[in-house]
Amino acid sequence: MKKYDYDVIILGSGPAGFSCAMQSSKFDKKVLVIEANQEHLGGAWINSGTVPSKALRETSRIIQRYQNQFPEEAKEKPYSKYLMGDLLSYKDQILESKNKKVENDLIKNEVDTYRGYGSLVNKHTVEVKNWEGEKKKFTAEYIMLATGSHNKAPDGFKVDHEIVLDDNSVLSLTHIPRRMVIIGSGINALEYATTFSSLGTRITILSYTSEFLPFLDHDIRSELNKVLADNSIEIIEKVRDLSIGVNDLRGTVEVMHTLKDDKEKGRKYVLETEHVLYLGKKLPNTDGIKLDKVGVELDDEGFIKTDVTFRSSVESIFATGDVAGFPRLASASFSQGRIASCEMFREDNSLEMPDQIPFAIYSIPEISNIGLTQQEAIDKGFNVAVGRAYYKNITQGDVSNQQTGLLKIVFDQETFKILGIHIIGERASDLIHLGQSVMNLGGDIRYFIDHVLNYPTYSEAYRIAAFNGINFVHKAGVKYKKILK
Repeated sequence: MKKYDYDVIILGSGPAGFSCAMQSSKFDKKVLVIEANQEHLGGAWINSGTVPSKALRETSRIIQRYQNQFPEEAKEKPYSKYLMGDLLSYKDQILESKNKKVENDLIKNEVDTYRGYGSLVNKHTVEVKNWEGEKKKFTAEYIMLATGSHNKAPDGFKVDHEIVLDDNSVLSLTHIPRRMVIIGSGINALEYATTFSSLGTRITILSYTSEFLPFLDHDIRSELNKVLADNSIEIIEKVRDLSIGVNDLRGTVEVMHTLKDDKEKGRKYVLETEHVLYLGKKLPNTDGIKLDKVGVELDDEGFIKTDVTFRSSVESIFATGDVAGFPRLASASFSQGRIASCEMFREDNSLEMPDQIPFAIYSIPEISNIGLTQQEAIDKGFNVAVGRAYYKNITQGDVSNQQTGLLKIVFDQETFKILGIHIIGERASDLIHLGQSVMNLGGDIRYFIDHVLNYPTYSEAYRIAAFNGINFVHKAGVKYKKILK
């Protein structure tokens, strides 16, 4: 007689939970996935976050490219030519397809699912309250918490999903706004800003921080600033005391704020807009799970503390994805779920997350990076050299009419070891993986010179950047014979 109902119970069917379920099923383990959403599987990954926002972004990018290719078409703003419903229908088709695929994958791998809100009874028991209010208990050797995150509620105003939107309701707009104020300091703010700007919307970003996206390499930031200027996207930093009201006389929404360290102390600034998109700080979905009941430890921000295999302070309980904190990426969550499953069920598990993982911002154009920025490499004491390749110098950039973009390689001048790769431009999120592979397999910048790359492609940027970097080293006094040996 089995001691438990299941080998592992997973709370949440997002990328981390789904990945853990798939891997555990490959170990011939009995798996139960508990999902709070009554209709859909996949969590925010499929239904309100990664997939739908990128689907809208892709539609916007296609319209932008079309207008760049045919300047006559750019004389009329997209919001005058296209209906938001038509743009979102593409998103809806993708969501339906992805939901069906997740459901089929779980069924095919004999993973059980149950709808409702789960909470911990003890270290091996979960109680689930379904949508009819019925409660049911399940037991397992291991419990995986993959419950995701949510936006922190704003101070000074409310999200009403009509005038003030969040990352869910913005994807249900019935029209393309002519003006939008985006409140946020993270990558989502930039993604939505460039997505709607490409549809003709006039965008202002209000950021609470003193520097917007401070982790970007300075050359990438410089290119991004050109993009923002070309698209008339304004970023206002150090914003404080936000409030939102409706001016019935002028028929507009007014966003009022002050600025930290403003020379005119107490001055109120007013922005007129049609909609406000609030993208607040992410907080973990831990309320109601009763973590304290079994002694699961949290960090100072409320995220679940884990070790490198995503085991919590309680031996039988794991946590992955947004609920476990940084980096809160769907891409990383897939790996985290698999690593946790291997730690549960594989005796010789040695899997850990790599030290270096790629990051991507799905703005228009995309931004992606891995490793150290130029300044970080200098601060760490490396003898730094850099190689740059601008899209305007790449044949594929001409063919695709994509003149905006930069690929930058940061490397050690003495060993030629790649320390970081930073890209802004078309297909940056795909391009980064070639550099990632060379870095992780111990190659150096000369790989891109010594090997043949398809032509014309955006990957040619690696070869041009490598030659540019080699020339940098040569000018510093190193002979070519020594460099290219």
